[in-house]
Amino acid sequence: MDTSGYFNNFMNALPEILLAILVLIIGYIVAKLVEKAVYKLLDKTKLDEKAGMSQQKYSLSKIISKIVFVLILLFAVALFFNILNLGAIGAPFLGIFDNLSGAFLSILKAGLILLLAWVLATVVKRLILVAGRKFDFGKVTKKTGSSKKDTVRWTETAANIAFYLILLLFLPAVLSALNIDGLSEPFSNMLNSVLNFIPKLIAAAVIFAIGWIAATIVKKILSKFLESIGTDRLAAKLKISQFFSGTSVSNVIGIVAFILIMLPVTIAALEVLALRGISGPAIAMLNDILTMIPNIIVAILLVLAGVIIGRWVKDFVIQLMKNLGVDSLTEKMGMNKTGDPDTDPSAYSLARIIGVVAQVLIVLLFTVEALQLLNLEFMVSLASGIFAYIPAVIAALVILAVGFWLANLAEDFIGSVFKKSSGGPHVLRHVAKYAILAFAFFMALDQLGIAASIINSAFILILGGAALAFGLAFGLGGKEHASRYLDRMENSLKDTKVDQEQWEEKKREQEAKKVGLAKEAKAATDPIVEKPSPDERHPYKGTAGTQNKKGTSTDLPKDFSKDARDKRSGRNRNTDDPFKNK
Repeated sequence: MDTSGYFNNFMNALPEILLAILVLIIGYIVAKLVEKAVYKLLDKTKLDEKAGMSQQKYSLSKIISKIVFVLILLFAVALFFNILNLGAIGAPFLGIFDNLSGAFLSILKAGLILLLAWVLATVVKRLILVAGRKFDFGKVTKKTGSSKKDTVRWTETAANIAFYLILLLFLPAVLSALNIDGLSEPFSNMLNSVLNFIPKLIAAAVIFAIGWIAATIVKKILSKFLESIGTDRLAAKLKISQFFSGTSVSNVIGIVAFILIMLPVTIAALEVLALRGISGPAIAMLNDILTMIPNIIVAILLVLAGVIIGRWVKDFVIQLMKNLGVDSLTEKMGMNKTGDPDTDPSAYSLARIIGVVAQVLIVLLFTVEALQLLNLEFMVSLASGIFAYIPAVIAALVILAVGFWLANLAEDFIGSVFKKSSGGPHVLRHVAKYAILAFAFFMALDQLGIAASIINSAFILILGGAALAFGLAFGLGGKEHASRYLDRMENSLKDTKVDQEQWEEKKREQEAKKVGLAKEAKAATDPIVEKPSPDERHPYKGTAGTQNKKGTSTDLPKDFSKDARDKRSGRNRNTDDPFKNK
């Protein structure tokens, strides 16, 4: 083909080329204009602020406007290649345009649905808020003890719930418009389940709300009634009010009544929900609680009775101990800490300690019985074990108290008897004190049953070691003194002499005394027998002879024999004995 042929073909195609270029330029201009228009429109709706993308470089409005620009430009490019009869080149652009335009239409459709849902949800939310302000629910809720702020908060919560619920209702339609069937179908099923559950939820909420209002009203009425009849004053007299710091007994009873009403209301609300996996165990638990409530109330009353009786017994025992003079006795023993126990927490007295112990024992007894009512076997066993161990603890405390008293007494006594050469207290006072304390400590541990074999062995070892140490110290330290003492004993034994005559004289005195006593006894039973004369009672009295150191005679008469005594008394041994003649 010659040059003129190419030129003719070019001139024939020139109008199409110019038209294609013009279409491309117009398409670009239109795309830019539409982009700006879309951006301004979205900017006026404050879409970026609602989406939280206002501070980012590429906001949501810019992204949407750019997508619109690209779609229009792709359409212009596809027309450009079609005008030039370049279908092979324009087909891909046309396919991209078709896909993007289809997606854009789906997005636009979903956006319109979402916009409609948002408008409807906003309207419903506003209506709920306006209704909450117009109809003053505060007058109704004020009877339940709720404030105006609580009412406003509840209204806002209900409005927000309605807003998001409407959005959820339109969400399956949005997903269907986007042709996301894999996500829309499960979500639609879930939403259907939620919608089916909503009536049950509303019914349960209504039941719970009515029960809450009724329980709150009953609580206030009961609290005011108990307060008006003087329940709080009675509790103050019984010294129970201090267990309810920050509140009152009337208020506590009102709260208990509130709980008792709300338990069956909660059970009814859970039964309406028909959630077997959740409501079944919850209902069973609440039924068990309702069954236990009478026992719980009786147990609480028992504990309160124990506390009250314990206080009375404590005051009675303290007064009794004071009247018996226990405090004065312990003050003499140095065991009381001076001060008033009511004003000085560090002060104490034995009477007060005994009273507190009696109170604790009574409260513990009532607590064990209360736990028995609640069928808490482990707690009952634990409390019973503690109660059974208390006598051992009391005995150990008594042993320690007596040990401290004896230790102080021994310290004072030894300190007053033994003094150092400088006049200061002797170290033996501390030895005696701590020895007694150690002895009392070991006895207390043995009474408590804490490792009895180890304690006994340790005590025996300590006592044996102390005795051995004392023996060694005394033996080694007093060796010279013992030697001198034994020498003096030996010398005194050597110098000792026995007087034979004096020994015989004492022997005769003893025999004569026996004879005189026998004769007196016989005279008392036999009137024939004469009583012995004073000389016969004391045969050596008034006789001549040598005098011993005591001034008594030492020489016996020559005729002092049984026959001589008979002749002197004028009796015949063979004829005058009435017992012998018989």
